[in-house]
Amino acid sequence: MDTTAELLSLAFIGWFYACTSAAALALGVAIVLWLHRSGRLGARYLHGVLWGDMVLLAIWILGLAGGLGVLQRESWGRFTLELFCLVLIALTILSAITRIVAQRQAIPDQSRADKIGAIAAALVLVIPVVAMCAATIMTLRNDSAWRAFGG
Repeated sequence: MDTTAELLSLAFIGWFYACTSAAALALGVAIVLWLHRSGRLGARYLHGVLWGDMVLLAIWILGLAGGLGVLQRESWGRFTLELFCLVLIALTILSAITRIVAQRQAIPDQSRADKIGAIAAALVLVIPVVAMCAATIMTLRNDSAWRAFGG
């Protein structure tokens, strides 16, 4: 592959991750407000979910910062967005595996078709996320991106 060709444009990458992260943060805030208004927020956080939610908040802020940094062609934006993509790949794969294992434990006598269906359903989410993140990382690491960021 020619290392000077971009897989994705830097403007697309910046806007995609900035908008996606902002939407995820807005959705998270909306869910927290809904839980608060329904009176279920306290019970949720008493069960130890607070730390997980705070980590997810930090990850999406990382994605937003990375997207905005890429749009501004800041050198830290490139590294921040790459870190976000690596974390998102890991979380997506681990989440899919966790859900498949939990389903198998909840229903131990699943048919072969149900097992394959669960794996296929997980892959519907995993494949596009991993592909987009991999394309982003490859684009951010190529020579033209280095030049665009003043490297």
